[in-house]
Amino acid sequence: MNKTEKGTTIEALKDKFDASTFFYLADASSMTVAQITKFRRLCYEKGIEVKVVKNTLARKAMEALPESRGFKDLFDALHGPTAVLFSDQGNLPARILKEFRGAGDKPVLKAAYIDSAVFKGDDQIEVLIAIKSKNELIGELIALLQSPARNVLGALQSGGHKLAGLVKALEDRAN
Repeated sequence: MNKTEKGTTIEALKDKFDASTFFYLADASSMTVAQITKFRRLCYEKGIEVKVVKNTLARKAMEALPESRGFKDLFDALHGPTAVLFSDQGNLPARILKEFRGAGDKPVLKAAYIDSAVFKGDDQIEVLIAIKSKNELIGELIALLQSPARNVLGALQSGGHKLAGLVKALEDRAN
């Protein structure tokens, strides 16, 4: 790779990192070609983009972005073979990693960048799976907002039946 190609790659990675709120760094070394192909296909089907990158180029791309993004904490994870998993959801790559591994141990999570928070190490995978996606949070919020209204409507409806029953009973006594 010549200097021009490296510059182009760094620029493309810089744009990708800048546009991404969620991405994971994983180690897929010692996986067979068939396993890697199967993993890439699974990621593609779920809308996750997988890029195998050189650590030095990824680091330079991250260093070119504002320090406030918090990429500096990821530099320790940039060693050995690295695959970057870009996603629109914070927990989806963790779920895919766990699902794909099954009983195996590859690919290994090196680090995850979730909206400026950095999670390091494969032991963080359960924590990452527990993170709720934006759609899940919106659904829970809507359910919480609807709950009081449902309770009020239920009370009014049941009270209406009771009230109508009392009025009917009093009317029957009067006759």
